[in-house]
Amino acid sequence: MHEVSICEHLLGILDHEARQHGVTRITRLKLEIGRLSCLDPDALRFAFDAMALGTIAEAAKLQIDQPPIRATCKDCGAATELDSRLETCGSCGGTRLDILGGDEMRLLEMEAA
Repeated sequence: MHEVSICEHLLGILDHEARQHGVTRITRLKLEIGRLSCLDPDALRFAFDAMALGTIAEAAKLQIDQPPIRATCKDCGAATELDSRLETCGSCGGTRLDILGGDEMRLLEMEAA
C-alpha cells in the first residue's frame, strides 16, 4: 500500500517543519493528489489517521484536492481536462492525448496552532 509510505514521508515533513517553526500542534493539512498518482484518497486518509496517532498531527483535518488530468490532443491541438486516463478529447473525440499533468502529490497548506 503506497499510502502508508506516503504518510510516513508526510509525517516526517510535518515534524521537520514544526520543529523549524516552533509549532506544537497541526490542525489542518491541504494536499493535492493528482488523479494519475495511483493513490486512493480514502486509503490515504485512513493511513494518515492511524499513523498520526501520538504525533503533533494527531487531530489534523486532512483536505485532499484531486485536480483533473490535463492533456493536449495530438489530433486537434485542443487543451482538455479529463477525469480518467480512458477519456477522449473533449473537442474532437481523439484518443491521442499528450498528458501534461495529473500525477501531482503536493502538500499545499499546513495550519498550526
